[in-house]
Amino acid sequence: MAIFLTKESKVLVQGMTGAEGMKHTRRMLAAGTRIVGGVNPRKADRTVDVDGTPVPVFGSVEAGMAATGADVTVVFVPPPCAKSAVIEAVDAGIGLAVVITEGIPVHDAVAFHAHARARSTRVVGPNCPGLISPGQSNAGIIPPDIAPVPGRIGLVSKSGTLTYQLMHELRDIGFSSAVGIGGDPVTGTSHIDCLTAFEEDPDTELIVLIGEIGGDAEERAAAHIAHHISKPVIGYIAGFTAPEGRTMGHAGAIVSGSSGTAEAKKRALEAAGVAVGSTPTEAAALARAHLRPGPLPPSPRSSIAGRA
Repeated sequence: MAIFLTKESKVLVQGMTGAEGMKHTRRMLAAGTRIVGGVNPRKADRTVDVDGTPVPVFGSVEAGMAATGADVTVVFVPPPCAKSAVIEAVDAGIGLAVVITEGIPVHDAVAFHAHARARSTRVVGPNCPGLISPGQSNAGIIPPDIAPVPGRIGLVSKSGTLTYQLMHELRDIGFSSAVGIGGDPVTGTSHIDCLTAFEEDPDTELIVLIGEIGGDAEERAAAHIAHHISKPVIGYIAGFTAPEGRTMGHAGAIVSGSSGTAEAKKRALEAAGVAVGSTPTEAAALARAHLRPGPLPPSPRSSIAGRA
């Protein structure tokens, strides 16, 4: 099994005919993703040859869904047009929208996230690498060759680069799914959403959570883990050396006093029973130790989760 994305998922690519959209459509197809069409109103009713695979282009998400039964869209639309692209997909009834675009204004993201929640569309992103279920499907820009086989780890991460690093370091064990949720101030799918899905997925035995400085998403995830997650969780927080008061990396990554610091997030996760690595490699080693041959060690939260 996998979360959110499976081998049965039928994927549209909004902005497929642009340079980035085409590059990553090629990579998604090579990974086995069922790309059923692109969307570009100016190039509707054409068929594009993508490395020997004919892919039809539709004038709208609605037309693409009607013709193909698509249930996922990946958005490679420039920031000024991203809001309307996501709202179009939501209005068409898409189940999952993966928004790769970075630089989307916060007020635009707030608007399309509210619209998506009201229509029960899951949004991953924006400013994210997407998600991958190895051996099944890949929706976004995660390089499929860094973790080519399915496995027992579920990964949720704010950082695209750290998603790639942890997948590479644990590639011999493999992943059930990896979800890059993005690091913008407003995102559609949260750590908690993924933790809940991994808890319910019978093929996920251990969860790796990657966070970073800024905001309180990791503290909220820690509270959820303490009461609702029975599976082992390994964590890593990026930004221990970030200077106070300065925005670092993602738009939401800013530290002020003790709020949003890596140390505060580490303490919250550890209080919930999460083993937190001091580096990505140490986090990978902690995950590997949990998944050595033989039964998994008991989770320190099993009894708590059982009472929740």
